[in-house]
Amino acid sequence: MQYPGRQDRRREQFVRSLDEFTERSLGELSGWGDRPLAFFGHSLGATIAFEVARRAFEENLETVGLFASGRRAPALPPEAPFGVHDTETAVRELARLGGTDSGLFDEPEILAMVLPALRADYHAAETYRYVPAPAGRDVDCPLVALTGDRDPVTTVADARAWSAHTSGTFRLEVFEGGHFFLTERAAAVADTVAECLRAWAPQPMRG
Repeated sequence: MQYPGRQDRRREQFVRSLDEFTERSLGELSGWGDRPLAFFGHSLGATIAFEVARRAFEENLETVGLFASGRRAPALPPEAPFGVHDTETAVRELARLGGTDSGLFDEPEILAMVLPALRADYHAAETYRYVPAPAGRDVDCPLVALTGDRDPVTTVADARAWSAHTSGTFRLEVFEGGHFFLTERAAAVADTVAECLRAWAPQPMRG
């Protein structure tokens, strides 16, 4: 899903809360209830995918699996705010995450386009509060957590903590790389996703 305010949706207003992301994502999926669904999200997208999967579970939509990439488990204590409202701090945060050409930090026009989206994402992430499911685990589908072995945001232990959020099977995949390991290791990530989807595919009825 393409977030409002990005690329071909750059003229739309940013979304600044996880609740709104979840509601709007579910709205986009309203016509897909006749088929099995799997969700993949990276970084903030992992939390969005998780909340959408929770709602899908509550609404009895057939969810075959969830991939949570580059994000610490929701039940862990929230991180301290990064304070990306000033440009200097925001640039330091982009550099810390990697995945962005450092030469772009010296281009005011580029920063003017990038920073509002970054601030909207961080506002959504920092105001999100996980609420445990009243009936136990949040979802009952297989859950795969993916992380980079040098990710400054999500440690291997942070990723492993996703196991507490499902009553289904759990799998941890650690790739070489930083926060944007999925770009650096795109083929390996795609192979992992494809392998899981084949395993999760509903089996045809026999008789």
